[in-house]
Amino acid sequence: MEIKSQIKALVWKIEKKVGDAVNKDDVIVILESMKMEIPIVSPYDGTITSININEGDEVDEQQCVATIE
Repeated sequence: MEIKSQIKALVWKIEKKVGDAVNKDDVIVILESMKMEIPIVSPYDGTITSININEGDEVDEQQCVATIE
């Protein structure tokens, strides 16, 4: 499943890496927009199979930031 950004923002911090197990509501990435931190969380339990961004990158709305299986 693709995990997408809900807004255009900067990638402030990546909390998980490929191969990490995640539980529902675990924070995967923290975005920053207008000095606000916006966490992107896992919608379900699984394993991170890819991280498609780097810290400091700008992401667009609906851009895939990670995938989970």
